[in-house]
Amino acid sequence: MSHEILKIVVMKILIQRVSHAHVEVEGTIVGAIGPGALVFIGVTHNDTIVQAAWLANKLVHLRMFEDANGKINQSLLEHQGKVLIISQFTLYADCSDGRRPSFTQAAQPELAKQLYEHFIEEVRKGGVVVETGVFGAEMKVSLLNDGPVTLILERS
Repeated sequence: MSHEILKIVVMKILIQRVSHAHVEVEGTIVGAIGPGALVFIGVTHNDTIVQAAWLANKLVHLRMFEDANGKINQSLLEHQGKVLIISQFTLYADCSDGRRPSFTQAAQPELAKQLYEHFIEEVRKGGVVVETGVFGAEMKVSLLNDGPVTLILERS
């Protein structure tokens, strides 16, 4: 009897609630936000614009900020938070074999860039101010995590 685990690979985002965050490319800040969310997006081979749109809508309306009573009960819209979105293929690192991560589950750059840009567009359509990194660039990301609150959303 085989005990092989079936891995289902889906589009995913990692969200960190932040007091502030910025991203640098070659020593220049290319995106910066105050209170809001730092979002890393990972794209895999079979992902679609439907998944990107669903994740964007979920992000915009996800209750991740505290209300006046200290309960996590407000969305980005209600909190008037901003978003810094960074493409992150390493979200698909497979570290199960050996000592070097495998990135074979990450989408090819053409598809990843298309879905990354669509995700950004959908978040903006949702009414949230968006800053970004530079797709494919070597980036330095700085943040002050608020809470800390870190969430992972996936969409199959």
